[in-house]
Amino acid sequence: MPPKPKITKEMIIDAAFEIAREAGWENINARTVSNKLSCSTHPVMYHFPTIEELKQAAFERTDRFHTAYLTRVSGNEAEILLGIGLNYIRFAVEEPNLFRFLFQSGYAEGSSLLEIINSEGLLPVLSAMRQGMKLDLDQTKEVFITLAMFVHGYASILANNVLAFEEKLIAKHLERVYTGAILATREETK
Repeated sequence: MPPKPKITKEMIIDAAFEIAREAGWENINARTVSNKLSCSTHPVMYHFPTIEELKQAAFERTDRFHTAYLTRVSGNEAEILLGIGLNYIRFAVEEPNLFRFLFQSGYAEGSSLLEIINSEGLLPVLSAMRQGMKLDLDQTKEVFITLAMFVHGYASILANNVLAFEEKLIAKHLERVYTGAILATREETK
């Protein structure tokens, strides 16, 4: 009889990520993960002694996925900023369970805006924005805070099925917000 395939920690995290994606982070547990992997709960509990540790690992995987999704943009200043903002909102529409996991579950790094803006996980997004705006990091953070509040509001409403996604209308509003935020930041630093 051939040996049973070894269930790795990475396989467990991937399965938990898929469960969060399909059914919501609340449904991550040893049984749902083991069912997804067609194994017993033993490998899950071996690699993750608590479900909270497994959910945190799935959250980190989701956060990396989200960052890669956001930063798939190119072009000039306006295209990069608009692209990141629209990708954030589009992510909430296309991946509502993952969006809720990241932003409505309590697993996010830091509990204040200052902690979030200074977190390591945000650096790739800030770098992409900084490149597009040609501002220094502190200025980019100021613009980000303004954009984040606006974009997150739209995304939250859409992720919770309150409004329909109207990309052209949202893009128009987003363009106004980032243009104003950039102008205000440049004026403040003169």
